[in-house]
Amino acid sequence: MFNFEIVAGETVRQVLHDKRGDVLGIVSSAYRAHEAGDSVNPDSYFLRFPEKPDSRIIALPAFLGADVQLAGIKWIASFPGNTRHGNPRASAVLLLNDYETGYPIACLEAANISAARTAASAAVAATALRPDGFAGTRIAVVGGGVIARNICDYLNVAGCAPDAYLVHDLDEASGQALADHVRTTQNRPATFTADLDEALGADTVVFATTALKPYVSTPFKPGQLVLNISLRDLAPEVVLGADNIFDDVEHCLKAQTSPHLAEQLSGSREFVTGTLAGVLNGEVTPAADRPVIFSPFGLGVLDLAVGAFVLGEARKDGSTIEVPNFFGETRRW
Repeated sequence: MFNFEIVAGETVRQVLHDKRGDVLGIVSSAYRAHEAGDSVNPDSYFLRFPEKPDSRIIALPAFLGADVQLAGIKWIASFPGNTRHGNPRASAVLLLNDYETGYPIACLEAANISAARTAASAAVAATALRPDGFAGTRIAVVGGGVIARNICDYLNVAGCAPDAYLVHDLDEASGQALADHVRTTQNRPATFTADLDEALGADTVVFATTALKPYVSTPFKPGQLVLNISLRDLAPEVVLGADNIFDDVEHCLKAQTSPHLAEQLSGSREFVTGTLAGVLNGEVTPAADRPVIFSPFGLGVLDLAVGAFVLGEARKDGSTIEVPNFFGETRRW
């Protein structure tokens, strides 16, 4: 009852690498459970630093019922300056709590979990919002980091097979590295472009940057799908000119995200089309004569769902690290 386990990063990475198809299904099911009310997902909490305005550490507490029955919290740091030294921008841990007793049962390295659930949500949205598939189209990825790499991997597993990829990044080396990764892992044409406008003209545009404020003011065209993963790249006018699908409406319309700015500019929420779960359930259908933008704020319930799966798989192969006597007292008297 009072066991406590640690799942190290290499174990997490290996489980997720081998089970991407399972993660897609887990994320889709978690969205549906959240839409049905079988979850508690309060606001994320941001720790910011006056002398490091681009850096933050975020706490995402949540509870997920369904077949998970766990509470927990992800504590994830985003320090973009790390990339100047060749290190990943994000680092994280995920703490899981037993729902019956409230006792913490495990701590998992969670940068990989966070990247996987983010990428899987993008892939689930891509397949749902472009149901006719990706043949004859191009996918452009704006941003060449870890999240972008994971998104490309999950799009491939989800069956999104475009004719070619374009990659744009302010750092050409990062962009070229992602293009090389796509060519190597998917055997698909992928090229770097320094021209942002060329990338914005692709049939599907993925934003995976660290932008703090909007820089894209060009409206998208009917038929274009935009995966607005980094949330702050688009001017509010661009958002208002599209059909908008969110993971959770209340969560997306805060923290100066592009959708939040659109709400402030328009003074209403009439631009909100619905949620991804609504699309998955057949209750929401975006218009065919407008571009579609998917904006996911990132729900803690997704981390719980993926983290619970990783913990289960690690237990199966005996790769968890048990911590004896983690709790100092196990009896009241």
